[in-house]
Amino acid sequence: MQKEEAITGCLTAEQERLYRLAYSYVKNVEDALDAMQTAACHALERQDSLRDKENPLPWLCRIVVNASLDILRQRSRTEPLEAWQDPGKEDELPDDSLTRRIEALPPEIGTVIRLRYYEELSLKEISTATGANLSTVKTRLYTGLKRLRIMLEGEEALPYRRKERRHEGI
Repeated sequence: MQKEEAITGCLTAEQERLYRLAYSYVKNVEDALDAMQTAACHALERQDSLRDKENPLPWLCRIVVNASLDILRQRSRTEPLEAWQDPGKEDELPDDSLTRRIEALPPEIGTVIRLRYYEELSLKEISTATGANLSTVKTRLYTGLKRLRIMLEGEEALPYRRKERRHEGI
């Protein structure tokens, strides 16, 4: 019963954060709510697999990401791309160039960046949430940030090279 209380307590306390995570994948309110509901059911059904009842957030994040990805897979089989976006609704996440570029990254890299900077999870929590080991998470974060920098700055993002000074008259 203690695990169930830890899960329900975390779901209640972190529902906005988990919803934002789901929405960052599925990009619409109804699907994000479906992902949340599915994730809550899966978490309660699989509470025996929770290892750290003191901090169930990374475990719940993983379940939410998986539920969101399942919805995206189902959607891609049944709906054309145009049906995904409803122009009458405003996005709850900013649709700035950084958000679009994060979405353009490979999914495993984008997930690490979302969890680190949008949801403010530690690298260890991201490792738990994604099932990747810590060094892999660090590599994905570094790679993703490097790619984002290059995308945002274009060709000018080459490594800094100090110009040599010419000393005239010496």
